[in-house]
Amino acid sequence: MRYITIALAKGRLAHSTLEILEKVGVTCEEIKDKSSRRLIFTNEERKLKFFLAKASDIPTYVEYGAADIGVVGKDTILEEGRKMYEVLDLGLGKCRMCVAGPASAKELLQHGELIRVATKYPNIAKDYFYNKKHQTVEIIKLNGSIELAPIVGLSEVIVDIVETGSTLRENGLVVLEEIIDLSARMVVNEVSMKMEHERINKMITDLKAILYKQK
Repeated sequence: MRYITIALAKGRLAHSTLEILEKVGVTCEEIKDKSSRRLIFTNEERKLKFFLAKASDIPTYVEYGAADIGVVGKDTILEEGRKMYEVLDLGLGKCRMCVAGPASAKELLQHGELIRVATKYPNIAKDYFYNKKHQTVEIIKLNGSIELAPIVGLSEVIVDIVETGSTLRENGLVVLEEIIDLSARMVVNEVSMKMEHERINKMITDLKAILYKQK
């Protein structure tokens, strides 16, 4: 029996995902050792391998088959646009992708004016403005605090993840439009889904039963 490899996003999401996986018997004690410098963690009994990766890399590992299964935010899935199956919403890390800015910018969005949009998510922003709103915009890619862009005049609006909205409020910004609800999703490599259908499908079915109970 070959190993099934699972890629988890480093940080809080990995911890929450492991808690859910443990409920269906998908466990790995090794990965909990915070002092460990290992990159790959195994569960020999269940023939499972785990590794932690940067969230934005997980869709790449899954598409190319280096991981059979990955767990990552819907924002990363949309932004990376990789070929894979999205099989399950784990309901972790719920938030929204929004267009935000000063309240005065709402008019610019309604009249389809050429505006600048600052974001860490250029592909999501492009798809929303070009394909859904049919509004031509200039998209500026940033890596740091996106909220700064409209304040210093770099852009009229931003596209960013909003959890509580407190950071926006503190900086005099508001949610102007909602793009999509986000949460952690399980994704599966297309070939792995065929080759290991029975084992992967059982994991998905068991997880669905657990998640359904929690609702």
